[in-house]
Amino acid sequence: MLNIRNFIWLTCVLLSGSFSTFAQTAPAWNAAEIKLQLKKLSTLGSVLYIAAHPDDENTKLLGFLSKESLYRTGYLSLTRGDGGQNLIGNEQAEQLGLIRTQELLAARRIDGAEQFFTRANDFGFSKNQQETFTIWDRKKVLGDVVWVIRNFQPDVIICRFPADSRAGHGHHTASAVLAAEAFEAAADPKQYPEQLTKVKVWQAKRLFWNTFNFGGNNTTSEDQFKMDLGAYNPLLGKGFGEIAAESRSQHKSQGFGVPSSRGTSLEYFETIKGDKPKTSLMEGVKTDWLRLNETGIQELVANTTKSYNPEDPSASIPQLIQIRKKIQALPDGYWKTLKLKETDKLILACAGFWAEAFSTSAEVVPGETMGSNLQLINRSNAAVTLEKIRINGKDTVLQQALAFNKFTTFQKTLTVPAATNISQPYWLQEPHPIGTYMIKDPMMIGYPENIPSLSAIFYLKIEGEVIAVERPFIYKYTDPVKGEIYRPLVIAPPVIASLSNQVFVFTKAEPQAVPVKVHSMKNNVSGNVSLQLPAGFKADKTSIPYNLSGKGDETEVVFHVSPVKVNGQNIVDTMTVAVSTNGQEYTYSMTIIEYDHIPSITIFPAASARLVTVNLKYNGRKLGYIPGAGDKVAESLRQVGYEVSLLGEKEIMQGDLAQFDAIITGVRAYNTQDRLRYWQPRLLDYVKNGGTLLIQYNVSGNLATDQLGPFPFSLSRDRTTNEAAPVKFLLPQDKVFTYPNEIGQRDFDGWVQERGLYFPANVNSEYLKPFEMNDPGERSLDGSTIIANYGKGKYVYTGLAFFRQLPAGVPGAYRLFVNMISK
Repeated sequence: MLNIRNFIWLTCVLLSGSFSTFAQTAPAWNAAEIKLQLKKLSTLGSVLYIAAHPDDENTKLLGFLSKESLYRTGYLSLTRGDGGQNLIGNEQAEQLGLIRTQELLAARRIDGAEQFFTRANDFGFSKNQQETFTIWDRKKVLGDVVWVIRNFQPDVIICRFPADSRAGHGHHTASAVLAAEAFEAAADPKQYPEQLTKVKVWQAKRLFWNTFNFGGNNTTSEDQFKMDLGAYNPLLGKGFGEIAAESRSQHKSQGFGVPSSRGTSLEYFETIKGDKPKTSLMEGVKTDWLRLNETGIQELVANTTKSYNPEDPSASIPQLIQIRKKIQALPDGYWKTLKLKETDKLILACAGFWAEAFSTSAEVVPGETMGSNLQLINRSNAAVTLEKIRINGKDTVLQQALAFNKFTTFQKTLTVPAATNISQPYWLQEPHPIGTYMIKDPMMIGYPENIPSLSAIFYLKIEGEVIAVERPFIYKYTDPVKGEIYRPLVIAPPVIASLSNQVFVFTKAEPQAVPVKVHSMKNNVSGNVSLQLPAGFKADKTSIPYNLSGKGDETEVVFHVSPVKVNGQNIVDTMTVAVSTNGQEYTYSMTIIEYDHIPSITIFPAASARLVTVNLKYNGRKLGYIPGAGDKVAESLRQVGYEVSLLGEKEIMQGDLAQFDAIITGVRAYNTQDRLRYWQPRLLDYVKNGGTLLIQYNVSGNLATDQLGPFPFSLSRDRTTNEAAPVKFLLPQDKVFTYPNEIGQRDFDGWVQERGLYFPANVNSEYLKPFEMNDPGERSLDGSTIIANYGKGKYVYTGLAFFRQLPAGVPGAYRLFVNMISK
């Protein structure tokens, strides 16, 4: 459980905004932004938007509500988007969810809303809510929505989707169903009563469905309540169509860059619960200080806003201090907490105050020392005194006046508490079943990120009032190209291990080398490395010693692992590396995810790999691979013995393609590689002259060429989402089932997330269709894979999700894929 300080800190976060370490940790508001925040100080209203995934949110509406209507605005995404596709890299599943979490936070920094989540895991496309609720833990996810509502206390709740098939995705439908249930449950003391020791019941005024007109589906009508979001905000210098485009374009892993829009823009709302408004979303809700029967504060805020001088914001500090005293005198409650925090931020902004806490190391280890710099400056003539600095519960009393524009630095060497948790996202700290994360601490529900492990609190006295300014320790360095770079401080174990592959596939009962790199995160680390092997496998050594003297040192040890036997029976299991030091055993690896549009992400997953035995025969070993949106198929094929060359402009247009036994295109290559428009004739000539070309799935929008194959076909949205859906062999005598591997029903066992997606349609009769499959209760689909003989060669287009199956070590997927690329 959280200690009391962390509980209070978390409650304040849920009440007053999302934390992020990206860009500056102490971003300075300019004079126009201060004016906007002054206006917001007089607004007491809140709106919560609910949908299923990153990118579902209406960024124009969020921006308008937050920065024009000035309401406290939040977006509750039930999932983190783990089950989607990735257009910027090869991260999948939980790692993709980490990227999309940060993309949502980047979007919120632009549109001004806050971000929340439930424990629901995005397990991939779902065709209806019934399927979704068989996989999600419905009671727990509903409880999470109730918890966020009771914390956030929205006056109005808005759904993105309807609670029926028009939502287009089972998760979408489920989000609307849960929102309606939570609207009632949050106000019912009999529902989730365990929450009521920390929060109180809450009844929102009304629940809307934000109707839409896109994708050929128009759910708007003129009898619905509507708002014009086309306003231009002169303080921001932008309209909300421009802000929305910037916000939505942060969803880069999904390829959702969009153009700005300007001018009138109507948004429609259907009332689901509560009375239908006539003039305002907030009709019937007091949204100023009269909500608390406070005319004095209302008048003070109005006068402060009116007299605000953008050329001298510090002149407003005495008035803000008066407002602060008035707010402090109020009874404890939601709006007191929120508005006190807003007032403190305004006082600091008007003073031009800046403070940050830096670690001199990118990674620190619990129990070890850490160099730090604490820096601050008062860029106004306001009387500011630094009374003390608190770190790890210990105070350094200073009573130091902060003179105008004098940059002050305190250097300290700190000991990182031995009990500090490593930097592992709270929702990934425990193994989880499909559909629902296992979260140890229920107080973390809703929060987008971990609470920072280490922080400094600066206690400032300004005009007689003491304001606590908390800054998490971060790491900062200067890149010669990008300039000043901020990164979250990483709390690391003393030693980590990494494996060369995530899957080791054994086609014979012969040993494979398993190199293990051991990396020290502190000085003087030594011990032994061992492998925790599942039944059916053995290693040549029980353990291997290592000794690393300096932080950042690395060594490699090599085990030779073999299956006890390979007798045609597939085995899929997990091996884990264990590294001992100082009497403790650690099983962590380290993964760093870096993209320019989001903060660096460091996690410590288990140092594990899949061990797979498979009866696999080959025909040809030399492959060409054209990268697409990002996948791990090429490295998976290398792991089973193929020589794989990545192909680009020079290799395709000028090289000898005949040297390759087969050429494969990566997932969504025809959506992301514009040059395929020019490469395609060369690839089809390669087939015509005797080659084999296999194209993995694409989507129908933004194709580089309409001629994906030698004969016509189009792409549909057909898919089979149930990974265990029955598969019928329509052409059992065809070579795809017989050569070089005999394919049977067992080869479709153990598939993950889905069978396939975006199947071909309107297929020319020259193509063979070897498979038929369907999700429960749906029509059979025969378009998952199409094969054609063309000239002397073979062409294959497959929507089967090999990009998920091969990295997951699914034996039958390897056998089937090898057959598809064999002549």
